[in-house]
Amino acid sequence: MVLKIVKRFLDTGVSLQNIRTAVQHLRERGFSDLERMTLMSDGATVYECSSPDEVHALLQGGQGIFGIAVGVVWRDVESALSQLHGERVDTGETLVGPNPADELARRRNRAV
Repeated sequence: MVLKIVKRFLDTGVSLQNIRTAVQHLRERGFSDLERMTLMSDGATVYECSSPDEVHALLQGGQGIFGIAVGVVWRDVESALSQLHGERVDTGETLVGPNPADELARRRNRAV
């Protein structure tokens, strides 16, 4: 998720220093309220907005800004990960099928 957000910031010209600050902020926040968080930037500064009022206040400045809805990025990453095939740890064999159980889950079920 962080890499997707970094890529979007880089594509819009945000400086690496500001991207590092934003990433550090995300890590410090943990996973709480990511669904409602939007990262906004005017190209020079990155802001966290967690309500429509905060977004509106930034827009009142009259300068161009863009936003990244963190919850949407999170769902995109989850969706992409759910499409990946499982893989055996010992042989590297790819587990294919409609919904393969991962090897760890199979081992847990055998142990019980």
